[in-house]
Amino acid sequence: MQSSNPVLTRLGEAARASRYETGYGPGYPGAVSRTMTMDDVVVRTVALLAITGVVGAGAWVLLPPSSAVTFFAAFMASIAGLVLGLVISFRRVTSPAVIIPYAALQGVALGVISRAFESWYSGIVIQAVVATFGIFAVMAALYKFKVLRATPKFTKFVIGALIGVVVLSFANWLFYMFGLNLGLREYSTNGHVGWLPIVFSLVIIGVGALTFILDFDAIEQGQRYGLPERYAWYCAFGILVGLIFLYYEILRLLSYLRR
Repeated sequence: MQSSNPVLTRLGEAARASRYETGYGPGYPGAVSRTMTMDDVVVRTVALLAITGVVGAGAWVLLPPSSAVTFFAAFMASIAGLVLGLVISFRRVTSPAVIIPYAALQGVALGVISRAFESWYSGIVIQAVVATFGIFAVMAALYKFKVLRATPKFTKFVIGALIGVVVLSFANWLFYMFGLNLGLREYSTNGHVGWLPIVFSLVIIGVGALTFILDFDAIEQGQRYGLPERYAWYCAFGILVGLIFLYYEILRLLSYLRR
């Protein structure tokens, strides 16, 4: 089955590879592993979120605020998490021994960054958390009731939009490093914020929300492909990445609005 969704295509490749390696597929007598279910994905997603949250709370409480050690810890956790996330994505890693450390590293970065935003704008973290899970719940409902479906056109639009906002964000940061801000992002923590950064942040949040539709579709198709149970970790990893991406952007938008 072909799809314009790269995640779905890779899951299909994984399913075919799994059948080839074992010599069996779902429904064949002697199949050697239980296939992935939605419950498997939900349980693992909750587990990864719990790990990220607990480690984040620990970093918030234990690491000294506004210190070089804390900054270094957050920076190294972010870099290590990025590298590990790319490895998991491109190599389709399904081992919890790799995915769990990713969740923990993200927890360190989240805890430090969240505490910094909370010190600048009291109450912003709980608002961002509620908004993040609220958007996720809305997208899950829209997918469940078939209001939004991952059609080929929809998938191409979302992936194209995601690439576009990431490229524009990186370009804005690159120009800012050389003393020229394109106006899409505001990097200071105080002062007036114009309409363009707010609109751009809203666009990113919208695109980030729509990516959950692709995630839900990938999970549903993965079940149809008969992916082994271990791929539930890979799907849960995808959901976690989307939630963290959305949380950071909501945090940024709320900081704009607080000004």
